[in-house]
Amino acid sequence: MEIKSIKKLKLYGFNNLTKSLSFNMYDICYAKTPQHRNDYIEYIDEEYSAERLTNILTEVANMIGANILNIAKQDYDPQGASVTMLISEEPVHQPGEEFTSEECGECELNEPMPDAVVCHLDKSHITVHTYPESHPDEGISTFRADIDVSTCGQISPLKALNFLINTFHPDIAVIDYRVRGFTRDVNGKKFFIDHKINSIQNYVSSDNRDMYQMIDVNVYQENIFHTKMLLKEFDLDNYLFGTAKKELMAGEKKKIKQRLKKEMAEIFYGKNIPKVNLKL
Repeated sequence: MEIKSIKKLKLYGFNNLTKSLSFNMYDICYAKTPQHRNDYIEYIDEEYSAERLTNILTEVANMIGANILNIAKQDYDPQGASVTMLISEEPVHQPGEEFTSEECGECELNEPMPDAVVCHLDKSHITVHTYPESHPDEGISTFRADIDVSTCGQISPLKALNFLINTFHPDIAVIDYRVRGFTRDVNGKKFFIDHKINSIQNYVSSDNRDMYQMIDVNVYQENIFHTKMLLKEFDLDNYLFGTAKKELMAGEKKKIKQRLKKEMAEIFYGKNIPKVNLKL
């Protein structure tokens, strides 16, 4: 799905709009024994190491048409990983290096390019942090990854949304998108957004929409969009780590299913739910 910019909008200077996508995903499972829980954490650490996360974010940068300037990555002890990428819309040239008008795009050759600093929120960057954890008593293990893609200029992080969904296959996803700042056309008129959007769901493929229960909370006048996704299909076998469904007694399967659905409902709705029979 393409994001349509305002047709032939001629800008005065650099496009100062900042577009930020926050993709917060969860993977839930049941690990029966302490050993199973430790094995799950080890599996997650290996499956989502800093190296693999770097490859995922590199693909995101390629999809949105961004240039990678710098990569910082770190695996943590006992678990978890982080990756930060500093990106730019246009190629960045060293001082004194000559470049053509074709390379520059719509900018003026004598126009200073914006500085890029990782800690500045109004510049372009991609980050990911992972958070594996286990419930101390009930065997529920949860893996969370927070991915933030912030861009300035014409490039938009929404182009990578379906790639992130298809890469992580989350049980739950909480997605925020916001456009901040403004840019001016050649007549000085301000534009606070340069593409049409009324829901993040507009940029989720039909196949992915069919797989998830989705709800929106949007603040249109502030260009703030929020969507939550909960996987519709529930097969207990897909949520067991180290144990097969056939190894469990009927009553045990029922209790595990209730625990898993309670965990998923609490994350999806953002609140603790009393211990009752849940039907999602």
